[in-house]
Amino acid sequence: MTVEWRQPYSDTVAEIGYDSERSELLVRWSRGGKVSVYSGVDWEQFEQVSKSPSVGSAIASDIKPSHPHRYAR
Repeated sequence: MTVEWRQPYSDTVAEIGYDSERSELLVRWSRGGKVSVYSGVDWEQFEQVSKSPSVGSAIASDIKPSHPHRYAR
């Protein structure tokens, strides 16, 4: 698994990453450090969310409602 990680300017998101082999968005949350994995996310969606003025809000409105979620192990 090769993940491209970015560190957005965000109070809620410590890192946001993209696994192009699996089309998954990975989000390491600032509180607790858990990593959420959202399936079926394309590169363009990752780019939009990672460059959003509010990454946490973009995840909540653009990713969570339409992409399956699990926590990484």
